[in-house]
Order: sequence, then structure tokens, then C-alpha cells
Amino acid sequence: MAVGFVAPIDGNKNYPGKLTGHVFLICVVAAMGGLIFGYDLGISGGVTSMPSFLKEFFPDVYKKETTVVASSNQYCKFNSQKLTFFTSSLYLAALVSSCIASRVTRAFGRKFSMVSGGIMFLVGSAFNGFAKNVGMLYVGRLFLGFGIGFANQSTPVYLSETAPYKYRGGLNMLFQLTITIGILAANIVNYATAKIQGGWGWRVSLGCAAVPAVIFIVGSIFLPDTPNSLIERGQREEAKEKLKSLRGIDNVDDEFADLILASEESKKIENQWQKILERRNRPQLTFAILIPFFQQFTGMNVFMFYAPVLFKTMGFGDNASLMSTVITGLVNTISTFVSIFTVDRVGRRALFIEGGLQLLICQIFISAGIGWKFGFKGNPGTLPHWFATCIVLLICIYVAGFAWSWGPLGWLIPSEIFPLEVRSAGQSINVMVNMICTFIIAEIFIWLMCTIRFGLFIFFAMWVIIMTWFIWKFLPETKGVPIEEMGYVWSSHPFWKKFVPSPQPPTKEMSTRGDDRPAGDA
Repeated sequence: MAVGFVAPIDGNKNYPGKLTGHVFLICVVAAMGGLIFGYDLGISGGVTSMPSFLKEFFPDVYKKETTVVASSNQYCKFNSQKLTFFTSSLYLAALVSSCIASRVTRAFGRKFSMVSGGIMFLVGSAFNGFAKNVGMLYVGRLFLGFGIGFANQSTPVYLSETAPYKYRGGLNMLFQLTITIGILAANIVNYATAKIQGGWGWRVSLGCAAVPAVIFIVGSIFLPDTPNSLIERGQREEAKEKLKSLRGIDNVDDEFADLILASEESKKIENQWQKILERRNRPQLTFAILIPFFQQFTGMNVFMFYAPVLFKTMGFGDNASLMSTVITGLVNTISTFVSIFTVDRVGRRALFIEGGLQLLICQIFISAGIGWKFGFKGNPGTLPHWFATCIVLLICIYVAGFAWSWGPLGWLIPSEIFPLEVRSAGQSINVMVNMICTFIIAEIFIWLMCTIRFGLFIFFAMWVIIMTWFIWKFLPETKGVPIEEMGYVWSSHPFWKKFVPSPQPPTKEMSTRGDDRPAGDA
């Protein structure tokens, strides 16, 4: 029997149960972990484009922006390593904390990690809101990163383990939806606080990160832990009652027995980091690394945490650039609903491929437009209104394509494909790669824009071609597959079956253990 495949009957088990209002509410509350990540993605770009913030903490950038002449290269106005590190330091901290979060999540439960992440994010918001110097800013960013590392590691796993398998895709995507809501809220806050007289609006923007943090903390405190996590920690009777409550029925024997078997396999693993490297886990590990890598190299985060800077570089005014980010943030949020309502119907592969093609087409036209107007000298002169409108429209179409494909699926796929014994480690790898790539993009974006100009969009377009082909060639469809039965998906795939052996039929002993064990006793 393949390790981690714990329901070896026919690969098409149909667990009873339904989507109740209770489980939907639980998933909505749990998904609030995305608010803190989204708020930070949206807030940092707007703050770093505010003259008062730059004047106080990054005067060299402020001087360059205010004294730049019309003939200068507009691409290079914000090229400052200190300013770049303000944004990117958070993702470095999230990378480190996600390693720790894996062990904490497995030992103390998903809920504990979620609450811990919210508290650390709250501390970071206080440091940033009351910052008196660059050092306080950096310390605050580190705490924000620690919080995001814990939240991003535990929340998608919580959602995948809580949701009925038929609705797992849509419910898991609530996490991405709250990320987009956080981004939109941050864009609106930035637009409002930029108008505050006295130059202290940036403090409001950074300090308001406490609001999503408190929402996430309070919500997580009242959440039940997942049956998988309770079983993993030896609380089987409570786990079965929780499973009954989540499924809205009393007959959960089949699913509960499979969770018990998964837990027993998990307890045999002394070192999940070593176990995850085994040949039979090669497909899952590949996707846990490449999907977050590709997700960041779509170029989407360029628009998220550097959108105001990007629009100002294109020649938009201060208010116009902030308003443009509000528009794209609204498109991002609305488009995420498309994936929520379609992912469990059309499947993961179809959304991935369609989204990739949409991103590619938009990047080609954006690159052509900016290259035509800016050229290599980086001086667009006066941008006509029609041109600015077309660029924003193309970016909105681009954002929509990401919002119903690579955005939510980048969190869904890695959270649902790993067997229980390495699930926490697998999700940590997903978060770590995501944060490494986000850090890299944050570090090099301004430099790349200053160096290769409009070729930056061609750079990302080349990656979109590669990642779309990869999904078409190697990703099996996982919609409608119970989370503990993913072994069949890999063992039947033309390429991955050479790594994952076919699950063996259950022995008489296993059938007895799965069907006849008394509730609360395994």
C-alpha cells in the first residue's frame, strides 16, 4: 500500500455528508488568515509611494523623486536598496517562521498556529504604526513576516481538512478571497490616508494592519481544531464528534476509520522532513516547490505590492496611481469568486491553463504598449488619457486571470495533495518557496525595471509559457478526490505512476479495522 493512501478500496470512495451552514461559517472564519497577508501586500506599495513616508525614512529616494527632471529615466526613480528591503524583509521573516510553524502545527494543532500568527502580526503592526526610525520599521516588518509565515502554513491545511471533499476546492479558495479583500482594503486605506494633512497618513495605513490581525485572532480562538489534527494528537473521541458536527450526520465511520489509518501511518514517521524526500512523495514535493515558484513568477506580486510605484513610474499622478490600485484590487476580489464557484465543477487544470493563456496575452500587450510609449529612455512625456486607460484595462484583465487561476490554486493544490504524515512539512515547503520567490521579486523588481525597462513584462511572460505547459503536461486532476485518497491520482498518471505504486487492495485485517472498530477506539 502506498504510504499516505489510507482508503484503499476503489479510489472512488463517496463519503456521506453535506455542506452545512456550520462548516461554511467555520471555513469563512478560518480563511480570515488571508486578510493579514493581503493587507500587507496592498499596504506596502502605497506607503512607499507617499512623499511624507519617503521624506522621513528614505530621504534619498524622496530627493530623487522630487528633483527628477523630465528627461530622466522614469524607470529608476525608486531604485533604492534600503526602500526595497523595507518591502522584502517581511518575506524573509515569513520564510524562517514557516519552518518553525510546521512543527508547531503538527504538535499543537492548526488552530494554535493560526492564533500565534495573528498575535505576531498584531505586534508588527504596532511597531510599524509607531515607528520613529528605520530600525523600528524593519523590526515591525519582521514580526509581520513571522505572523504571515504561521498563518499561511496553517490556514490552507485547516481549510482542506475541514471541508467536505466535494466542496474542498471552493472552501479552500476562501483563503485567496480574503487575501484579495485584504489587498482591496489596503488600497482603499492608502487612497484615503494619502489625503491626510500633516504627512502622518502613512502611520494610519501601517497601524491599521492591527484590524485584520484582531479579526483573525478572535475568530481563530473560537474555531474547533480539525479532526485530522485531533486524531494526530491522540484525541480520537473528540475528533469523531467534531467530524460528525462538520459533516452534519452521525454516520461518519468510513471517513473516521480512514483518518485513523492515516494517523497511524503518520505516527510511524519520526522525521517528516526526511520522509517527504522519499520517491513515492516525489510528485507532491515537485508541485509544492514549482507551483509557488511559478505563482510568483507570473509577475502578479509586482502589481500587488508595487502597484502605486509602478503606476507612478508609468506617469500617473499620486492620486491617480492610488486610485488605479483600488480599481485593480476590486477586480482581483470580484474575479476570485469565479474560481470559488467553478473550481469544483470545471476542475483545477482547466482554470490553470485558461488563466495562464490570459496572463500571457495581457503581458504581451502591456509590454508592447509601455515599450512603444516609454521606449528604452524611460521618458514618456505626457501620457494621453486613452493610453493610461488602456494600460489599466489590460492590467485589470491580467489581474482577473490570476485571481481565478494561479492565485487561489497556488494555495489549494499544495494543501490537498500530501498524505497526513508529511502534510505539515509539505505546506511549510509551499510557504517557504512562496516567500523565497516573493522576497526575490521584491528585491529585484525595481532594479529590473530600471535595467531592462519594459522588457520586465516579457521576462514574466516567458515564465507564464513554461508554467502553463508544465500544468498541461504534469498536473493530474484532483477535483472530487477525498484528501486521504490522493494516492490513486498519482499512481494512475502516465508520468507520476513510475514514482507512486498503485494502492493495494485492503487485507481482511484492514477491512475489519476500517469497518468494525468502535467509535472512539482504534
